[in-house]
Amino acid sequence: MALDPLDGLDQEQRAAVCAPRGPVCVLAGAGTGKTRTITRRIAQLVRTGHVAPGQVLAVTFTTRAAGEMRTRLRELGVERVQARTFHAAALRQLRYFWPRVVGGEPWPLLEHKLRLLAQVAQQVGTSTGTGADDLRDVAGEIEWAKASLVSAADYPTAVAAARRGTPMPAAQIAAIYAGYEELKNRHRVLDFEDLLLHTAAALEERSAVAQEFRDRYRCFVVDEYQDVTPLQQRVLDAWLGARDDLTVVGDTNQTIYSFAGAAPRFLLEFSRRFPDAVTVRLHRDYRSTPQVVSLANRVISAARGRPAGARLRLEGQRGAGPEPSFAEHEDEPTEADAVAAAIEQLLREGTSAAEIAVLYRVNAQSEVYERALDTRGIPFQVRGGERFFHRPEVRTAVRALRAAATGYSPRPPTSDSVGSALELGATVRAILARQGLTAHPPAGSAARSRWESLRALAELADDLAGSTPGADLGRLVTELDTRAEAAHPPAVAGVTLASLHSAKGLEWDAVFLVGLAEGTLPIQYAEGDQAALEEERRLLYVGVTRARRRLALSWALSRGAGGRRSRRRSSFLDGLAPRKSVASVSAGSSPSS
Repeated sequence: MALDPLDGLDQEQRAAVCAPRGPVCVLAGAGTGKTRTITRRIAQLVRTGHVAPGQVLAVTFTTRAAGEMRTRLRELGVERVQARTFHAAALRQLRYFWPRVVGGEPWPLLEHKLRLLAQVAQQVGTSTGTGADDLRDVAGEIEWAKASLVSAADYPTAVAAARRGTPMPAAQIAAIYAGYEELKNRHRVLDFEDLLLHTAAALEERSAVAQEFRDRYRCFVVDEYQDVTPLQQRVLDAWLGARDDLTVVGDTNQTIYSFAGAAPRFLLEFSRRFPDAVTVRLHRDYRSTPQVVSLANRVISAARGRPAGARLRLEGQRGAGPEPSFAEHEDEPTEADAVAAAIEQLLREGTSAAEIAVLYRVNAQSEVYERALDTRGIPFQVRGGERFFHRPEVRTAVRALRAAATGYSPRPPTSDSVGSALELGATVRAILARQGLTAHPPAGSAARSRWESLRALAELADDLAGSTPGADLGRLVTELDTRAEAAHPPAVAGVTLASLHSAKGLEWDAVFLVGLAEGTLPIQYAEGDQAALEEERRLLYVGVTRARRRLALSWALSRGAGGRRSRRRSSFLDGLAPRKSVASVSAGSSPSS
């Protein structure tokens, strides 16, 4: 027997589910049951006869979220609702309308964007930036531009107005962008952004196509509306036409994808666009304990420039739990070992490894936690990125170090450990400079990710030189090989290692937020950019709200073992963490008491 859509709802959820046909805006804080609310709303609209299941189009941002929505709707006895990502919905529509709009068979999706971009870069005479990472960053810039409805001609002006760092001069990217679009059309292929652009154009320019689509779909639901891009909003507008049977759900406190074109203004301006819209605020947090919720509220309340209409103060509905813990450590290896020890204690107490997560700002931070967990025999999985020694840039760099080691002649070992450490560090950095390591992080997310991995290798060399007198390049390569070999156990369900971005939408019983040092969170290149700093604060908020019961926050004063203690904890923790934090992570012991 199907569930009653109104069963078990709180007052605000019920108000959202039972709101008139639309427009409806649901401001849903973390853990407040937004998926339950929107699926129940769809079921209620169907049950009351407002709409047939096949007339509903629900869009979200991941296939996982779309699948979860379909599963919940089936449990409510509602079949045939179209729950898809924006791109999947657009692809389905485009394939159907293509013969009528364009003629012939639909153009296929482009499989190798970088290959096409490399051709264009050569054609336009770009002298720099033709490596794989540079091309990935150029691809990211083109994706941002298209998502932001910015043409190649307007790209330089747009990035200047947005104060957006670019991996090469904006004029070069604009030239590659223009050539890429021309070559792509010549080859009759589409990229993912084209799916949305062509769908919007077909509905905007062909009244018969628009009428057929609008006869089919009468009711629209958009999840994670704070992450909608201008291009996705254009598609949504084309879907709607003059209608307003629309429900949107979002939380501006969780806007963390501005770099990809996400624009929370559509959520913030919803009631201005639809003056008769019903707005419902979900503020009862069913995920986290009041202690975790309190910290989350304190993190986000310090944000600057938050519009009053976007402010949501969560109210924890679960029973009391342990207070979040704060820990300061001498260096990252010590921090990682303390986290691994706390996880080991949680496992002994009966917490499932699958219910534990270690979250960090950049993927390169994973290596020290992979190693610490491996040392204790704790299974883990890396989410949202390859394990450190599997990454292409790491493999390439290790090969370069190994080749250099065969002809390396260090000076004889002396008692001057500082001098030996400096020599090995300088040698490694010179080798890695040819792989892309620079003194300062580059612009572009792909290049920065590669840079972080190379910097981690250089600092591993510093660690080895500081702890092993006379360590040379050959000893470093042996150490790296040993670490890589130790990190090859069979893939098993275990503790999750993930970046804060890839943790969005997930939750665990116990969460360790690590590496919370100034320059890492907030990230170094956000300095001086208030909008970027606020997005970094929202990342911390997202991390805090992933925890159901246990939450540990930690940072280290130096990166490498025995290094200079030049770091300080994240400024986001000012007023939250005690002035002197404990020297070990306690989420596995004292919080459970």
